[in-house]
Amino acid sequence: MSIQIKICSTQEDVKLIAALADKIWHEHFTPLIGKEQVEYMVEKFQSEQAIGDAVNHQNYRYFMAFDGDRLVGYCGVQPQEKELFLSKLYMDQAYRKRGIAKSLLEQAKIYAKELGKPSIYLTVNKGNNGPIAAYLKMGFTNDESIVTDIGNGFVMDDYIMRLRLQ
Repeated sequence: MSIQIKICSTQEDVKLIAALADKIWHEHFTPLIGKEQVEYMVEKFQSEQAIGDAVNHQNYRYFMAFDGDRLVGYCGVQPQEKELFLSKLYMDQAYRKRGIAKSLLEQAKIYAKELGKPSIYLTVNKGNNGPIAAYLKMGFTNDESIVTDIGNGFVMDDYIMRLRLQ
């Protein structure tokens, strides 16, 4: 397996990310937060329109992991005032636990350092135990607990985790 990482740069890339996001979210998050909230969140945050808007108007950068011509994972980051926000880090189920997420995170770390950001932070659902364990293994600390109203009667009940780079 030879994984290639590239930066999302075309509308076709955005479409590929949105299609993978839809698949991952329905498989992984439906048991965690329910189908109705998954569908709402995919449309609001992971749809082709939402990802395109993030790239074109919100200063997001997406790193894409390919196995040949198949997109198998991606991460989306957004520079904040003091640190880099790791908004998304998702892997196709068949490609988890192979070090690909770590490779995507390495790209985010390089980008954060280029921007002079001393840390990367993310939010993760409190019940999402596998990713929480993976983030801890990659050096993140669990810094706080938050509940965020995302509209339509839904909330995100998350931990904020942070990776210090310096």
